[in-house]
Amino acid sequence: MSIDLLQSKIRKLKTPIVVGLDPTPELIPPELLAQCRDQLGDSVEALAEGYLRFCKGILDALKKLVPAVKVQAACFDALGWQGVKVMQELLAYAKKQGYYVLLETMRTDVGHIAAISAESVFGGIPCGEERVFPYPCDGLVLNGYLGSDGIKPYLPWLKGADAKNLFVVVKSSNRSSAEVQDLVSGGRVIYTAMADLTLRWSTDLFGKCGYGEVGAVVGLSSPSAIQALRKRYDSLFFLVPGYGAQGGVAKHAAYAFDRLGHGAAVCASRSILGAWREQSGVDYPEAAVAAVEKMKKQLEAYVTVL
Repeated sequence: MSIDLLQSKIRKLKTPIVVGLDPTPELIPPELLAQCRDQLGDSVEALAEGYLRFCKGILDALKKLVPAVKVQAACFDALGWQGVKVMQELLAYAKKQGYYVLLETMRTDVGHIAAISAESVFGGIPCGEERVFPYPCDGLVLNGYLGSDGIKPYLPWLKGADAKNLFVVVKSSNRSSAEVQDLVSGGRVIYTAMADLTLRWSTDLFGKCGYGEVGAVVGLSSPSAIQALRKRYDSLFFLVPGYGAQGGVAKHAAYAFDRLGHGAAVCASRSILGAWREQSGVDYPEAAVAAVEKMKKQLEAYVTVL
């Protein structure tokens, strides 16, 4: 099962880190972009190619250091079909490199549309007697605030030997999340109501590691929420974004883990992808390695993965 795969990779490397592949033009070294523009002109294709080469370089550099990557679809969607094509190639490349691969789309919709999305990502597209998988990945990040209609079509794909998994946004890392997610309704804080739903969606979908195939996204901007949620929901695996560039720190990230250092993964993106900008004379793969090693050391001061 996919959640077991993630936990086993974390335990093998003793590193509960997910590197977010969220490329923007500012994060790509100018010389790399210049090479792509020399070949493809000043075009969207050149920028998409820059994203691809940059992210492949990151994946090559970190494959022995981190267990998982999260590909942010919005960054590639912003480039149109050229970006989507590159994202598809990048997903396949990350899988080939041995990463647990998470695709962040944040998309849910009414039931029949959600079913189309679920099948295309997890079940593939029928082409004659074969199926094509345009978005090869182990799991998806979805926004569950549309309710059960947007999530339930994905659940059948979370069963069996080739099961996938989901992470549902419970408490997001952006500061304004409190405007909605911290409101009280019916005696419950909204984000705890979403956590209740997330646990309910995991019914009969638990891996050998003890965690549900439907995990929770819980941002580092709210350490008190992480503490409260971990205390109440001991069988939800937490994906914890917001480390580094968004101000999240290791001490607060530690609240997401159980006593064995299991049940959570901390995500960092810009602080790793953009590390080369802070280190003069160091190429971007080397800078990314140094940033990951620094993050790992910081986490190890509070979390020991057994």
